[in-house]
Amino acid sequence: MMKELHSRGETADDIAECLKKTPVHPRIAAAIKAAHAFGCDLTILSDANQFFIEKILEYHDLLGCFSKIYTNPTFVDEEGRLRIFPYHDSTLSPHGCSLCPSNLCKGQVLNNIQASAPESERQNFIYLGDGSGDYCPTLKLGDKDYVMPRKNYPLWNCIFSDRAFVKAEVREWSNGEELEGILLHLINRISSERSIL
Repeated sequence: MMKELHSRGETADDIAECLKKTPVHPRIAAAIKAAHAFGCDLTILSDANQFFIEKILEYHDLLGCFSKIYTNPTFVDEEGRLRIFPYHDSTLSPHGCSLCPSNLCKGQVLNNIQASAPESERQNFIYLGDGSGDYCPTLKLGDKDYVMPRKNYPLWNCIFSDRAFVKAEVREWSNGEELEGILLHLINRISSERSIL
């Protein structure tokens, strides 16, 4: 698609300008800023791409809230064309997950994130998602974690087609107000539980 846009004279700057029109619900933006201010380590795990995500977050003044973005890498080549590459290099070896597309297994990335923290510093995860690609990492969450699927979207459908496979506590949401309320409630709950320990 990027090659086709480039052949029509569209540049990476044109694409960046277009991305400014991507809306972010004001309550979701407020929730991101509040979670960041509270000291949460916010990470993006997306099957989109680095350029799109960074430009949208930058425009909405949210980029600095995230410590890491795991997504398909990008660069702008010498001709000014945006190039997008798969997160997993399929020439080395496939990731072997039947739930995920070949370019990115979010469950594998989540496993790596979980493994990178020392056992003594075990983190609670709150995973927000809506796509079917979010089901694999949801299955990697433990009983002290939370998953927030968007109601009536593919992740929600996957979870509720057989709830027994998901160990994490499920908190569904439908709109920005619900997402903000549930997320901030869970952050406060986790913080309170840690201060009791």
